[in-house]
Amino acid sequence: MKDKEIFNDRRRTNILRRAEQRLIQYLIKLTPACVTSNMLTAIGFFGSLLIMASFIMATYGVRSWLILGVLGFVINWYGDSLDGRIAYYRNTPRKWFGFSLDIVVDWVGTAVIGIGYLVYAKGYAEFSAYLLVVLYGWALIISQLRYKITDKYQIDAGLFGPTEMRVLISLILVCEVLIPGTMRYAVWFLCVVLFAVDLADTRKLLRLGDERDRAEQ
Repeated sequence: MKDKEIFNDRRRTNILRRAEQRLIQYLIKLTPACVTSNMLTAIGFFGSLLIMASFIMATYGVRSWLILGVLGFVINWYGDSLDGRIAYYRNTPRKWFGFSLDIVVDWVGTAVIGIGYLVYAKGYAEFSAYLLVVLYGWALIISQLRYKITDKYQIDAGLFGPTEMRVLISLILVCEVLIPGTMRYAVWFLCVVLFAVDLADTRKLLRLGDERDRAEQ
């Protein structure tokens, strides 16, 4: 399959999409044939476990363990970004199986990361850990409903997508190591932004649903 065709099943609008797609194309060609899509999904989930571990070790050890979370996000991106793309590249896609597995693992992985931050957070910051997972779940539900209504799968909220989220949280982890206490404010700010985005996307989703209802009458 041609390189560009491996991305045809979804529409990307995120800022880093061009660089990300070039990197994915490069990494796919380097991935050994013995590495399957399911293995890559497992690798991505391992990255989530590593992020959770970084929070726990930073809580009971030294704060610099949070840097391990940055590595976890890199591993998570690698597995999550390549598992479906490599199947299309090898002409062995399992569209609905892969789609279902990816969504379930993505949600469980998000919950795992949230649990890790919940352990690390103190006081009112603990509520932000719960809220962040809920808001991400809200965004995930919107993407599935949008797919159902429009038959077009889109995982980005405008210029911001999962990759940008990973980069942003990685920067927050680094800042927390350098300037302790900054994470609690950064996460609350992130929650406010996600709430605004989810609210706007929900309004767009309802408008799309209304348009489809009118078209089917």
